[in-house]
Amino acid sequence: MVNLYRDTGVVLRTHKLGEADRIVTLLTKRHGKVRAVAKGVRRTSSRFGARLEPFGHVDVQFYPGRSLDVITQVETVDAFALPLVADYQRYTAASAIAETADRLSAEEGEPVMKLYLLVVGALRALAGGQRDASLVLDAFFLRAMAYAGWAPAITECARCGLPGPHAAFNVAAGGSMCPDCRIAGSVHPAPEVLTLLEALLQGEWAVAESSPGITRRDASGLVAAHLQWHLERQLRSLPLVERRAREAAGPGPVGSAG
Repeated sequence: MVNLYRDTGVVLRTHKLGEADRIVTLLTKRHGKVRAVAKGVRRTSSRFGARLEPFGHVDVQFYPGRSLDVITQVETVDAFALPLVADYQRYTAASAIAETADRLSAEEGEPVMKLYLLVVGALRALAGGQRDASLVLDAFFLRAMAYAGWAPAITECARCGLPGPHAAFNVAAGGSMCPDCRIAGSVHPAPEVLTLLEALLQGEWAVAESSPGITRRDASGLVAAHLQWHLERQLRSLPLVERRAREAAGPGPVGSAG
């Protein structure tokens, strides 16, 4: 007899299966990414359909199936979805977090404990509403990239390692660049932008939250460009988040090219 197993996870996405079922993709604490069938959850009489919505943090029991496992029990751990779906900016930031986590956990069944903890921490911060959603999102992006081995060089040259800060930043080259290594197409962000990036990566929230809007906007541009360069594909949810940020911060370039 095949044994049932339990795990705690975050619902990253769902899609319909048949007339009443749903395939649920979760990022779990011990089993990494799991895709499982939730039978009958689209019926109004479903006992746990509402618990299996995106951003839900749940304790789940699975029955191993031939191709997809089957969800047999669900208990709510944190109801992150309730405050997130009520606020456009927090909802779109959470969507970008979930999509990024889905991309970074490509292999199903491979444990990704650190990524799971990053996702739970970011969703908890967004749901709490105490921190600016754009800062939370950029902090998650930077830490997720560090987890994946893609952290941008911020305080040293990406090529030679010379301690900085340096004036040039090139996404394709890996981040900050010293005068000797700088290549064409680099941008020149304000020093405050690099200070903010380092603060978000290290969790120095007092520094991050004291930054002005234009600095946050420019930092977001660099973070998004760096992440999507490594993912080799644009995040579908990110333009919605960026559009909201541009409206709040106003127009302006990230930096001069050269």
